[in-house]
Amino acid sequence: MKNKLSIGYVGAVFICVFLQQNSLKAQSFDELRKQYPDEKAVMLNRKLEYNISVKEGQPYVESNEVQQIAYLLSSATAYMSEYGFSHSDFQKLVTYKAFTKTPQDKKLKVTEFKTSTSKESSVFYDDYKRTTFNFPAVEPGAVGNLEVSWQNKDPHLLSPYYFANYMPMVNSELRVTVSKDVSIKYHLMGQDTSRIVIKVENSHGNKVYSFMYKNVPSERRYPDAPDFAWFSPHVLFYIENYKDQYGKAISYLSNADDLYRLNYSYIKAINKTINPELKHIVDSLTKNITLPDVKAKNIYNWVQRNIKYVAFENGMEGFVPRDAGLVCNRRFGDCKDMASILTEMINTAGVPAYFTWIGTRDLPYKFSEVPLPIVSNHMICAIKLDGKFVFLDGTDPTCVFGTPSYAIQDKEAMISINENEYKIVKVPTIEKATNVLTDTTWLEITPTGIKGQIKQSLQGYFASNAYAKLMYMNGRTMDESMKAEFARGSNKFRLDTFHVDKKQIADHVSLFADFSLPDYAKKIGNEYYLNLNLFKFYANEQIDYPRRSMPVEFDFKYIKRYVTMLKIPDGYKVSYLPKGKSFHNNVWGFNLQYEQKGNYVILTQELDNENLLLTSDQFQPWNKVLENLSPLYKETLSLIKI
Repeated sequence: MKNKLSIGYVGAVFICVFLQQNSLKAQSFDELRKQYPDEKAVMLNRKLEYNISVKEGQPYVESNEVQQIAYLLSSATAYMSEYGFSHSDFQKLVTYKAFTKTPQDKKLKVTEFKTSTSKESSVFYDDYKRTTFNFPAVEPGAVGNLEVSWQNKDPHLLSPYYFANYMPMVNSELRVTVSKDVSIKYHLMGQDTSRIVIKVENSHGNKVYSFMYKNVPSERRYPDAPDFAWFSPHVLFYIENYKDQYGKAISYLSNADDLYRLNYSYIKAINKTINPELKHIVDSLTKNITLPDVKAKNIYNWVQRNIKYVAFENGMEGFVPRDAGLVCNRRFGDCKDMASILTEMINTAGVPAYFTWIGTRDLPYKFSEVPLPIVSNHMICAIKLDGKFVFLDGTDPTCVFGTPSYAIQDKEAMISINENEYKIVKVPTIEKATNVLTDTTWLEITPTGIKGQIKQSLQGYFASNAYAKLMYMNGRTMDESMKAEFARGSNKFRLDTFHVDKKQIADHVSLFADFSLPDYAKKIGNEYYLNLNLFKFYANEQIDYPRRSMPVEFDFKYIKRYVTMLKIPDGYKVSYLPKGKSFHNNVWGFNLQYEQKGNYVILTQELDNENLLLTSDQFQPWNKVLENLSPLYKETLSLIKI
């Protein structure tokens, strides 16, 4: 149930007079080149305007956008080869046009537009459309212009306004004009919101809210950063209440109660009767079972194995679950359908189960703070066991019963108890001691290098992730994946054999391998020199602070333990054993220790992480750990002939 509420870099139109007053001539081409020497293009102006009123007793919303793009370098031709804007059933496209203003002040219109359905790998059908085109005559000094207008069919679903994008912006502005019959609220989200200038004025009986951000830098993305909603400065705005045609005040999205009434309207008409086939399946899964948790677990496991997850985004189908009987007959469904069949089956088994709206960790929002549909992009099932809620995500085929999928850890869930009652409950975060990776390597020195055996023991989310990969691998992809998984020492690593424990389960997976590594142990005279640090984690990966401000995201808290055991060759002894070290701060840490036991030298390295999200104030402590860890990777063990 992904809400298509954020429409990227296109939003709405101001008025054409503004374009005339703020063309490239107002800020000379040379000035822009000097201000942005390394940029191919810059957004001169992006202005989005919403007009919110009441028509026929209901809120009515129209939106318009203007964009002006100044091209600074000749390479902008390829950079801006295709541009576009988005629309959907909820955001009906009304008018649009685009043109280029050449350096000679000639206007060249875009005559060909192409509209296509959004293609996302996770979505089977999507009503989210994108219209694309090419600006003509793109050259230094030219300005591309885009004007678009929409009718917003459901005013509950007003898109946030993001001030930044992939190119710098001279001026980025949101303007919301509200009639006297409507009251709105807004929230500033993301980083650097102090630079947003807010004005609220009265004009012709309307209230006008403007949010302006000047000289917005382009956003640099990092692969380990969370979704842009966590850091990109943006405005959430929404209708709090309005007056209908009779002058009666109607609460719209003033609090979580209003949001729950809206959400409940999507589920109130389904699962009125139990499907006979579904009832038969429930009975067979729970026969002679009295324990509620065992009943629920059997049903959950059946849904995971037998109902295939396929996402739909088609108008209200993006919000309304399908009847559990239909999902059972089809054997596939989206997240709402998974929640529907789980809730129906578990309730039929006599265990309390509830529809539950939740936002994944892609979203930073909370129901307790923002009463908007955008807070949730997912639906699951919650059950009540021993007075506590347990969260079941049917879309995750390897999630272990009793453990939430890692994408919803620490998120608020809105649980539907009945038509008039709901609860907002925080999903727990799984502690690091549950998610443990233990990698053990047994080494022997050979005439050409080293050879060894590996055992990986995976628990918690490490195990479920590996289990998920193993479910879908064929022979070739298995070989490639296992080679990458077991690689260590150097790029000469050779995976000789591997196998997977056939008794694996989703919360405990064991992997085994044999390998060889030519030219790794160096023999000089009567001595062997060997670096037992087969892994050099985070080497040269300090966080780019203070240049970077975007947070760092982790899938889950964890402990990683790597044990390397070198068998001392006959006739040799240890001549130098490196010293270990332990270092921890309030962000994370490591423990690296060497020891000799009998005829083995053992290096144990343990890394732990206590964070799901690392914010900029934690970057320096993170880097401090690496300052202490990195020098240890250079230490070399030596063995001398007796």
